[in-house]
Amino acid sequence: MRLPEQVRIWEVGPRDGLQNEPSVLPTVAKIAWIDSLTDAGLPFIEVSSFVNPAWIPQLADAAEVFAGIRRQPGIVYSALVPNERGLERALAVGVNAIAVFMSASETHNKRNINKTIAQTHPVLRAVANTAKEQGAYVRGYVSTVFGCPYEGAIAVEQVVRVALQLLEDGVDEISLGDTIGVATPGDTERVLETLLRYIPTNRLALHMHDTRGTALANILVGLMMGVTTFDSALGGLGGCPYAPGASGNVATDDLVYMLEGLGISSGVRSRALERPLAELQRAVGHSLRSHASAVQFANGGLDCGSL
Repeated sequence: MRLPEQVRIWEVGPRDGLQNEPSVLPTVAKIAWIDSLTDAGLPFIEVSSFVNPAWIPQLADAAEVFAGIRRQPGIVYSALVPNERGLERALAVGVNAIAVFMSASETHNKRNINKTIAQTHPVLRAVANTAKEQGAYVRGYVSTVFGCPYEGAIAVEQVVRVALQLLEDGVDEISLGDTIGVATPGDTERVLETLLRYIPTNRLALHMHDTRGTALANILVGLMMGVTTFDSALGGLGGCPYAPGASGNVATDDLVYMLEGLGISSGVRSRALERPLAELQRAVGHSLRSHASAVQFANGGLDCGSL
């Protein structure tokens, strides 16, 4: 296999993971967990979301979390923002990387954002332009790339149209989301093969969910095709409030284990994730989904906390 020597991991657990938790974690618990992720050396951490708290009450304390975390030089602390008002709140607390979001599925976009795809682009363009003026890096999440809970399969040509328009809108990087975890390695190869005709690998990321246990296999295909940026959530947290049946993100701890076995550097070591895993399990009060955390728990390495 021809594989890259180094990859980037975007840890999305504090945002994408916690937004789907049934309970709201105390702000101090979030801060302690994010600080442990910093200590573990994760280079990119998506801390929270500046979406209207009525939509996602689990992340209503975004400003307080950003104010409380211990930031280390060289680590990027990002936030999801839906519009210019959210961006203004994010910039006020010193966020230097933001993510905007939309769907490749018209129906999912309407359910998630309450706008058509055509109506969404001008909003995101304004956010991206303002963010870039302030020196912030801009990611663009594209949901339901490999399948939609309402429309089923999504034509790859539609994914290309949405992705290219986002790049034209000013986004630096496109994160391709398997929102409901339906992608197989063949699907991943097919979609990337088409997208790579138009977009270089250094502007693409994979955001795979593990609903059917295929996330790592899909990431391996991405690695073989030259993709070097992957989103993941420690412990396999996550899902999508607007995608019924979707389970968690690919687990950061499982991803790091696989990368280590392949001799690929991510800047993170498996052993460094033990404390953040313990911190997370104590905070959420339930078992985590990742294979690595199950092994660590079985070997007595995780503090069960309230379990």
